[in-house]
Amino acid sequence: MQINTIAIVGANATGQAFARTSALAGYATILEDVSREMLERGIASIQLSLEAAVARGEIRPQERADALARILSVVGVENAIRDGDLLIEALPEELEMKLEMFTIFDKFAKPGTIFASTTQTLSILDLSDVTVYRERCIGMRFRANPPGPTSIELVCTKLTSDETIRACREVAERWSKEVRFVADVVSALPEKNLST
Repeated sequence: MQINTIAIVGANATGQAFARTSALAGYATILEDVSREMLERGIASIQLSLEAAVARGEIRPQERADALARILSVVGVENAIRDGDLLIEALPEELEMKLEMFTIFDKFAKPGTIFASTTQTLSILDLSDVTVYRERCIGMRFRANPPGPTSIELVCTKLTSDETIRACREVAERWSKEVRFVADVVSALPEKNLST
């Protein structure tokens, strides 16, 4: 499973961090938000953070320019996710909102796409419940250590495939982040027969 394009839904601080990190690592990056205003603010924030990184000597001016050129901003989830190999939802911690997004992922994503959530408190297994491809669902979130995020936590369910885990681990390593595996939180939904 080759990841070339990463689509992030949500131009909030979390979505910005994923978009910036992905673009700096050389991935074609799509940042989506339902609000054009939020999207423009998100891109402006990414530009400022990259300029600050140049000023601190962390990246070169050309790296900043290349990263910005890799970010495509899009309004409308369906259009944003069609070409993504890895879809990352960075929405507020509301179960219904995230379930709706995973339903859209399931309907409009191309075959083989990985669905990831940045949730800190909700069950990835619950989110995967609305998809046909539960083996391609995973949690990905930054673990923040001062002065910034130094690692990626991967949250795998009992259904997440080895191929999905391997692909997401390769992405995190390309992001120059340490990879940590953490347990999924307990499901809040009624138990279902997962053998079907």
